[in-house]
Amino acid sequence: MVQQWRDLAYIHWRYDPAVVQGLLPPGLEVDTFDGMAWVGLIPFSMRGIGVPRLPAVPYFGSFPEINVRTYVRRDGIPGVWFFSLDVNRLIPAVVARTTYLLPYCWGRASNRIEGGVLRSDVERRWPVRARSHTVVRIGEPIDEPDDLSVFLSARWGLYSRGVFGGLMYAPVDHEPWPLQRAELESIDQNVVQAAGLPAPDGDPHVMFSPGVSVRIGRPRRHARRA
Repeated sequence: MVQQWRDLAYIHWRYDPAVVQGLLPPGLEVDTFDGMAWVGLIPFSMRGIGVPRLPAVPYFGSFPEINVRTYVRRDGIPGVWFFSLDVNRLIPAVVARTTYLLPYCWGRASNRIEGGVLRSDVERRWPVRARSHTVVRIGEPIDEPDDLSVFLSARWGLYSRGVFGGLMYAPVDHEPWPLQRAELESIDQNVVQAAGLPAPDGDPHVMFSPGVSVRIGRPRRHARRA
C-alpha cells in the first residue's frame, strides 16, 4: 500500500521495560534506549491510501489517526508494535483489523493545525471507550536529530499478531523524517491506560513532523530463526 503520513506529533514517555514487555506477545522483545522502554502517543493525518500506480481511495483513504505504540525487536529486526490505532472511519478500521491484524479502533477523531499549534482529539466508541485530547505547539526544524530522536522516529517495519498465532511483519519504506522541535501545551487522555499500561509519568519527549510519503509491504509470517 502507498499512503502519506502528515502533520504528525511524537509524544513519548519512558517506561520500565519489564512493564512494557509484559504486554507483548511471545517472540517480541521490547527495544530500549538508555535502558528504558518508550511508549508513544502519535497523532497524525493519513492521506491518499491506495496501491501503487492507481488513484488513491476516495473518502476512506484520508482520515485522522492517533496511535499508541512502542518499539520492539525480533531476531535483531526492529519494528513498531501498536497497542491501539484510533480513526474516524469504521470500514478502514475493520479492514485493517482483518488484513494487517492491527488493533484499529473507531470513534470521533480529528487532527488539525491552527496558528502553529497541532490539536488532536479522540473520542473512541469501539471496541472500548477511551479519549485523547492534545495540544502541541510546533517549533523550529531540528537540523541534526540526536540519537533518541532517531530511535523514536526511524522505524522501518511493523509487527502484528498472526491469524493462527505467531507474528506477522510488514516492511515500511519512506524518506527520512523532517523533524521539528515541539512543546506539549496540554493533554487529557486515557488511551495509554486503555492499552493496559500505567498512566504516563514525567515530562514527555515531544517532536513534530510535516510528514512523509510511505510504502507498506504485504504482511508476512515472521518465523523465528533457527
